[in-house]
Amino acid sequence: MQLKDILYKTAIEAVKGPTDITVGKVEFDSRLVGQDDVFVAIKGTLSDGHEYIEKAVAQGAKAIVCEDLPENAQTGVTYVQVTNSAAALAFMAANYYGNPSHNLKLVGVTGTNGKTTIATLLYQLFKSAGYKTGLLSTVKIMVGDAEHKATHTTPDSLTINRYLNEMMQEGVEYCFMEVSSHGIHQSRTEGLLFAGGIFTNLSHDHLDYHKTFAEYRDVKKMFFDQLPKDAFALVNVDDKNGLVMLQNTKAKKLTYALKTYADYKAQILENQLGGLLLKINEQEVWVKLIGTFNAYNLLAIYAAAVNLGLESQEVLRLMSSLESVSGRVQFIVSDTKITAIVDYAHTPDALENVLKTIENIRTRNEKLITVVGCGGDRDKTKRPLMAHIASSMSDQAIFTSDNPRNEVPEDIIADMEQGVEPQNYKKTVAVVDRRQAIKIACQLALPNDIILIAGKGHETYQEIKGVRTHFDDMETVKEILAQLNK
Repeated sequence: MQLKDILYKTAIEAVKGPTDITVGKVEFDSRLVGQDDVFVAIKGTLSDGHEYIEKAVAQGAKAIVCEDLPENAQTGVTYVQVTNSAAALAFMAANYYGNPSHNLKLVGVTGTNGKTTIATLLYQLFKSAGYKTGLLSTVKIMVGDAEHKATHTTPDSLTINRYLNEMMQEGVEYCFMEVSSHGIHQSRTEGLLFAGGIFTNLSHDHLDYHKTFAEYRDVKKMFFDQLPKDAFALVNVDDKNGLVMLQNTKAKKLTYALKTYADYKAQILENQLGGLLLKINEQEVWVKLIGTFNAYNLLAIYAAAVNLGLESQEVLRLMSSLESVSGRVQFIVSDTKITAIVDYAHTPDALENVLKTIENIRTRNEKLITVVGCGGDRDKTKRPLMAHIASSMSDQAIFTSDNPRNEVPEDIIADMEQGVEPQNYKKTVAVVDRRQAIKIACQLALPNDIILIAGKGHETYQEIKGVRTHFDDMETVKEILAQLNK
């Protein structure tokens, strides 16, 4: 492609050299730059791409896009100075891959909790309705029926557009995408044309990155501010931040709620381990998912599907056959009648939600044992909150490792223990090894007791001192319960 075509819509401040030149691929990782490629130098949180400009040129880069022009420019190389390299990369990626988001209906889901469930279940629903459908989620990326591994909640803009281009080639009509606050802040979603945006809720998370809750909220709001007028903005107004998301959007404003007046309203008629009976806009539907938070997710799915053109009765029929998302309130019942629930809850709000769900479906004649940890190198302020919730809402709480990463697991657990109130001390125990913690929970459980294993959900690894080893909560608890049953 010609460099000038790839640069369409980028905010350019200065150019040194011609732009009517044919270039190869676009890269932001200098290690991947080859002959005639374009290198985009991005100032990241861990490294600055500007330090690798010379290396990229030595490897054959024909054009450099950067925020700060280098002092010693090389002849035969075009240098483009832009206002924001990350935003420029997003527009360039979209142009390079033929603006694939313009050729399908792309819906973004953002919020603290529920993103994966809503995006994945919308993918399932539209696929069941007979449409070619795509998914960009934390758990996996789906291009029609082809599955790819996901590495980030919201991938980099080159990866997003590459997969969207694949979807376009495969004739995909709808794509559902998780949109994280990191992804919005780092301009990964710039240059994409969204047909709709969904806001789930906002609670304590990622304050290691955003520093304040207001900044976290405002970054989420940026996504809705950028929606076009022919898109829809669907928000949960039971969360006080829902209406904030709608303040400056040009998109069609839609609301959903369980407690307050909204365009789409649901009522929980039955809530049990087998599923939910919901009344949505005066129509009843039985679904296989459980919990109040899933009632919100399903209501958002219903509203989005109807606004994307599906008939309401058809949507309800398809909803009744939806299956739980991997690692989201997944449960098994052992031969000894012990119920083990695995859930991704890794924020205070999510943990409280899943514990409230269990509270609503239990008889109180059984024990509830919660196994929970907190991630290393992440927001430390949520650790005591998580421990407070687990210890106050469970009969027994076992604090353990999640993904300690480069932190000492004992230090993370010590941070958690600061949140335990004196009356709950006797209900808590610390077991650093996660497998051992799950084993102790299984040994403590009697028939009809409930074990909640929270924090990792769908993840199939544990990261300790930068090394990832295989670890799957559901696989582990199944194996241990089977061994104890022998």
